[in-house]
Amino acid sequence: MYGLIRELLFRLPPEQAHDVALTSMDLAQHLGLLGLFAPRVPTVPTKVMGLDFPNPVGLAAGLDKNADHIDALGALGFGFIEVGTVTPLAQPGNPQPRMFRLTEHQAIINRMGFNNKGLAHLLRQVDRRGFRGILGINVGKNAVTPVEQAESDYRRGIAAVYSQADYIAANVSSPNTPGLRDLQFGDSLLRLLDAIKDEQTRQAAEQGRYVPIAVKIAPDLDDAGIRFVADALRQAGLDGVIATNTTIDRDAVAGHLHAGEAGGLSGGPAREPSVRVIQGLSAELGRTLPIIGVGGITDGASAAEKIRAGASLVQIYTGFIYRGPALIRDAAMAILNEPVWQHPRSADETAGSR
Repeated sequence: MYGLIRELLFRLPPEQAHDVALTSMDLAQHLGLLGLFAPRVPTVPTKVMGLDFPNPVGLAAGLDKNADHIDALGALGFGFIEVGTVTPLAQPGNPQPRMFRLTEHQAIINRMGFNNKGLAHLLRQVDRRGFRGILGINVGKNAVTPVEQAESDYRRGIAAVYSQADYIAANVSSPNTPGLRDLQFGDSLLRLLDAIKDEQTRQAAEQGRYVPIAVKIAPDLDDAGIRFVADALRQAGLDGVIATNTTIDRDAVAGHLHAGEAGGLSGGPAREPSVRVIQGLSAELGRTLPIIGVGGITDGASAAEKIRAGASLVQIYTGFIYRGPALIRDAAMAILNEPVWQHPRSADETAGSR
């Protein structure tokens, strides 16, 4: 059934199709019809960052930037949902068109630019949700905020969402906000991670509740960059790392009509770069810091591959657009049957546990 729905949606421009699909899901959920599309997802409990996940397959940030569709998405069987990226102030993002399908590669190029309705709107939506599963909130900086002052936006985002998030993700790796990726390197990263940890410590003391924070990084880091990021995360005392965001590399789609479009490439071509970074992080971190694997998961095999590479959880986005809800089931089943998967995982095996 989803194949027919996708065929109809793909006749629309990508951004319009995105809005139509989510609005239709909301309607189906309201009418009690979403169960017709939701697969039976196996229970594969695991404990990561001190949180109990019913299964290790989550929705990556970006699909529901404003937390407008949490209940419908939550009814599809995801083990967790990550909303955002949200910035302190609402912003329109980059000019349209800013999203392009590369269908033969099961890929998308986007240069959305953190378009979102801001913290106030997202928090209202989160407060109204019926979904009570694990919710991550992904925070970033406004485009108008100078990179040198990025710390203030991350602090503001963390402070605002802390009481309503099960975990927080700090996005320092989108290629669509000028200068953002520079925060992944050298003293800029060290200062930012210290500020993030300081704000987390402050909020934990004020609110009497510890909310883990993971940092989302790019797939385009070289080996030295991976080692530096791993060491910086460990020294700062963060709780997890999300690997990876979209790639700016175009080798896998060279010659395609849209290959020259600016933005981040996701979907099938991001599979190998993501695995490479996860393997590098895992070699450096071992079990001292859990990894959430994302990028290029289009079937069960590519989900299990992330677990073999060293991830404790996975997230899907572009593959979900191409495959639909069945991908959630297929990914969970493949992970459950993956020999390296330890089921159920204990809190002692994942460093972020508190």
